[in-house]
Amino acid sequence: MAGHDFVMFDLIAKKRDGGEFDAAEIEFWLRGMLDGSIPDYQTTALLMAIYFRGLSEHETFLLTDAIVRSGEVLDLSGLPGCKADKHSTGGVGDKTTLIAMPLAAACGLTIVKMSGRSLGKTGGTADKLEAVPGFRLTLSPKELRRQAEAERLVLMTQSNNLTPADKRLYALRDLTATVDSLPLIAASVMSKKIAAGADVIVLDVKFGRGAFMPDAESAVRLAELMVKLGRQAGRQIAALITSMEAPLGRAVGNALEVWEAAETLKGHGVPDLRLLSLALTGEQLYLSGLAATRRDGFRLAGQALDDGRGLDKFLRFLQAQGGDTAKLEQGGFLQAKTQLAVSVPRGGYLQAVDAAQVAGIVQHLGAGRLKLEDKIDYQVGVWFDKQRGDKIAAGESLAHVYAESEEQAKAAAEALLAACTFGDVPPELPPLIYGAVTAAGFIPWAELQQDYQ
Repeated sequence: MAGHDFVMFDLIAKKRDGGEFDAAEIEFWLRGMLDGSIPDYQTTALLMAIYFRGLSEHETFLLTDAIVRSGEVLDLSGLPGCKADKHSTGGVGDKTTLIAMPLAAACGLTIVKMSGRSLGKTGGTADKLEAVPGFRLTLSPKELRRQAEAERLVLMTQSNNLTPADKRLYALRDLTATVDSLPLIAASVMSKKIAAGADVIVLDVKFGRGAFMPDAESAVRLAELMVKLGRQAGRQIAALITSMEAPLGRAVGNALEVWEAAETLKGHGVPDLRLLSLALTGEQLYLSGLAATRRDGFRLAGQALDDGRGLDKFLRFLQAQGGDTAKLEQGGFLQAKTQLAVSVPRGGYLQAVDAAQVAGIVQHLGAGRLKLEDKIDYQVGVWFDKQRGDKIAAGESLAHVYAESEEQAKAAAEALLAACTFGDVPPELPPLIYGAVTAAGFIPWAELQQDYQ
């Protein structure tokens, strides 16, 4: 990142007054932020100006490109097959990566995925996988290549050399209430995806109580911008827009979610988790050309799940990175000190489950972290015996809480009942998948659902 000399004061004033940056100005800013010649207070002032004034699509692409070039860009061209990646904007109980990755690899794609640790209320994919004893998230370049060639599936923590400008920008945004800026979110997500080197990128952009985006309309806007950024960078890319009003699947918590992923790959998954996992896998197959249509992609993904290839790939991947899968295969994987059934005081239909409240409950049990150095408890969490729309009798089990102590389990059980709404009639449940954003534009669920049958 070499370039011209500017005065940072002038750049701040320019954006404050609604001006548009060129590539040289953005590179000057990021270079100075990283080498310390531009103090943090000037970067945060500019971030606030961007928050209020925004960035044009062209500026957002220039910022994304500059962030990508601020560090290492992975070259996956020497690996076999089409390289694909899947990214979720984050949700409660979202373990689709653990299902979609092995399914995609079993169908012929090569998956080399960088995953960070969560600072949210529940763990990230890296945290979930560390619930498997012995699993290693750090691989040498030689190990990465050998595993990618043998298994077509690698997941590791993000290199410190990948998009260093994004790490610094995000830390400052987080401290200055400028995180929820659409162009800054899009540049942050897409810079990491582009730098990770995949040919095909499928995004899962979530909205609702348990998601970053509050509603479907804002999620679509974010997805449209990210798809444009990906296409400008030469990637095949699409996004699914999905609801996160209630937790996805049954499990919320690290070991619990790994267990549910394995159970889903064994053919025992609940409909919402199975549908979304197959849709995300199928979209990768369609964009890569391994499936002629979206429907064919969904069908091929379903075959890999039903015939056991996805499960076999998942276990081989875990073992290749040092994971001991014996308890995952045979039972005994869930070893929390306390397990408590949460029974309901009245019968009826489970109308709603507040995903944000459930995330807070699980964090309080110890499954999430507030600071990067915080230790997490891989075994704690919640397993729902019932999902939205299910009928439940008085005294029947709504869920099981996994906790470190009986006291924590009882407090979580009480909070869990408060997070749920019950009624006498079945609720009208909106579709899990609101639609898709592709190169051709937005496709609503009414048109999309025919491909997922």
